[in-house]
Amino acid sequence: MSRRRNRAEGTPLSEGLLPNDLWCTDYKGEFQLSDKRYCYPLTVTDYSSRYLLLCEALESNREELAFPAFERLFHERGLPRAIRSDNGVPFASPHGLFQLSKLSVWWLRLGISIERIRPGHPQQNGRHERMHLTLKKEATRPAGANILQQQAKFDAFLDEFNHERPHQALAMKCPVEVYSASHRPYRGIPEPHYPFHDRTVVVTSCGHLCLYNKKINLSVSLAGQAVGVKEVDHGIWLVSFMDYDLGYIDLEEKTLQPLQNPFGPKV
Repeated sequence: MSRRRNRAEGTPLSEGLLPNDLWCTDYKGEFQLSDKRYCYPLTVTDYSSRYLLLCEALESNREELAFPAFERLFHERGLPRAIRSDNGVPFASPHGLFQLSKLSVWWLRLGISIERIRPGHPQQNGRHERMHLTLKKEATRPAGANILQQQAKFDAFLDEFNHERPHQALAMKCPVEVYSASHRPYRGIPEPHYPFHDRTVVVTSCGHLCLYNKKINLSVSLAGQAVGVKEVDHGIWLVSFMDYDLGYIDLEEKTLQPLQNPFGPKV
């Protein structure tokens, strides 16, 4: 298996000049509540306006909890053009092709570009990290008695952060005065089409691509997803997911040679 398949790398980063061009997401470090349970705050901000879109008190960083939180947000605010995160779970998977996780695959299916900061470079998500410092100081000390009380503290912080805190970078306006919801509504997942490929193949539940009775390991994160394949040379097939070319399959060797990481802002 190529090192490129699993090595965490950053992607190109967009400028996020307008509201909903770019959202940033992360988990503020987990902390213990008074009831001895841990809280994992999932946060999302709009890069341009600094608007705090989501601050959700979750019981873990498992992707099955992140999915409904993002779905509610998409229903409420529409879809961004891109989402920027670090390389941690559930935004990325250490064992997935290009570190794709089921969550990031879902974003791609919705037409959202994914951006990842370079490992060890949190300053590439600096605006979001600065918000986390304020959140930690003002909404976690002291911690709530339980998840519900902690969520109430987060809700109060979100309202104050957006409505009462002017930013010098916003000409001393508050985020609510700059942000507006996306014009791209959330309407579920459109089916992918590959008109310029030879065929469409659905990835198996164990992450394999089956072609001419041969199984090639692709990625469990793509299980159940339709990919396009096109023969470019004898026994050599290009594999694509949505608008992204993933790599070349050698049918004889039953191997996938990944291309350079195709993800990042769309030109």
